[in-house]
Amino acid sequence: MVKVNGPMLSFDASGTIAKTATFSKWKGRNYVRQRVIPANPKSDLQVSVRAALKFLAQAWAGVDSTPKGSWSDLADASQISNFNAYSRKNLQRWREFQAPSQTYPAAETGNQPVATLASAIGGAAHIDLTFTVTTLNDVWGVMIFRSPTGTFDTSRANCIAILEVDSTGTLTYTDSDLPAGTYYYDARFFTKEGALGDEQGEVSATAT
Repeated sequence: MVKVNGPMLSFDASGTIAKTATFSKWKGRNYVRQRVIPANPKSDLQVSVRAALKFLAQAWAGVDSTPKGSWSDLADASQISNFNAYSRKNLQRWREFQAPSQTYPAAETGNQPVATLASAIGGAAHIDLTFTVTTLNDVWGVMIFRSPTGTFDTSRANCIAILEVDSTGTLTYTDSDLPAGTYYYDARFFTKEGALGDEQGEVSATAT
């Protein structure tokens, strides 16, 4: 990325020229970068990162004011918002296959829920997963993992979704747009303080 003072024909140019250079603005600074087209916009890791981003964005609204305030010093140091500090740090944690945390720094404590990945039921191009949550304890969310083969290890690369667990404990997930075949799933819960729980144990089903 190259910062510029007066990009291409205007002081606030944006867009792409000749499918080569892209002009835009970030934090009030104009810049130009090479236009890049992802070779595979739905790679396993890209799906995983999007799952983390979606979870963080949606879950922030439900975080209490005290844990939200814990991000202030980190945010002030980079001159960004508390939400951006929370998102950036938790994405860094995700790159290390660590669970997100509502607070900074992550204490990685808290009691995992009493819960199970109860079943997987296949249908036309989809599979429905159902969880049974008996006791919430300090749970914040659950990571869902998928593999085309059984007896697999959970990892960031095979995480397809991260869901928030609400106060009702009702939790289902539909894995859609699946080619016909058998798929294997596992799940791991995590606490509000960023402690990642054990694998739940695999379930499988067939999409038709």
